[in-house]
Amino acid sequence: MEGGGAQYNPRTVEEVFRDFKGRRAGMIKALTTDVEEFYQQCDPEKENLCLYGFPGEQWEVNLPAEEVPPELPEPALGINFARDGMQEKDWLSLVAVHSDAWLLSVAFYFGARFGFDKADRKRLFNMINELPTIFEVVTGAAKKQTKEKSSVSNHSSNKSKSNSKVKESQAKYSKPSQPKDEDEGLDEEDEEEHGETLCGACGENYASDEFWICCDVCEKWFHGKCVKITPARAEHIKQYKCPSCSNKRSRP
Repeated sequence: MEGGGAQYNPRTVEEVFRDFKGRRAGMIKALTTDVEEFYQQCDPEKENLCLYGFPGEQWEVNLPAEEVPPELPEPALGINFARDGMQEKDWLSLVAVHSDAWLLSVAFYFGARFGFDKADRKRLFNMINELPTIFEVVTGAAKKQTKEKSSVSNHSSNKSKSNSKVKESQAKYSKPSQPKDEDEGLDEEDEEEHGETLCGACGENYASDEFWICCDVCEKWFHGKCVKITPARAEHIKQYKCPSCSNKRSRP
């Protein structure tokens, strides 16, 4: 196969990632902007066909490589055979899933071939994982990804916030004294971290000028006004339970 990677061997994490992005862009073109041409080329009457993506952001439908073993891992065979047996959008989604799997196999083939260590492999995967998959792009799920990331961010930040418990100077537990500059830095990080937090009672966002308190049981955050807790009262609460968790404990 010419252009399939035999003449181009990326050797660093950055080069492999650039190779991945180029191949990915080509395959996305085939399944979106060039979809009519791609559909016509995948004639079920032909032999086993594969969709290839190239580093130069080009794509090609062709027969698999003849050499065994091939220079690179091969994409899914026979994508053309399923074309007329299912709805077009489902068929494109199926090709997209197999294309994602092929891109990962090519990237980590290069990683294995050129001796990437654990840190390199992890860095490569993290770089790849920042991009939407071809499947997500083709099905439109990529547009929803920002909301999903926000939800995951809220969950993980709630976990990490359980050690501090309340925001800024309105603390349930008094914070140890720190140098002014360091304390200001922590306040900025705290505000950024809580920016996407939602109140467990009213569902509204966190605002820096409002008092919030965290439940020690479910680790959800609440506006003080929503759960009728003032900063002064919070100072004397050793372990705060939100109304929902308090009700669960009181049931027989």
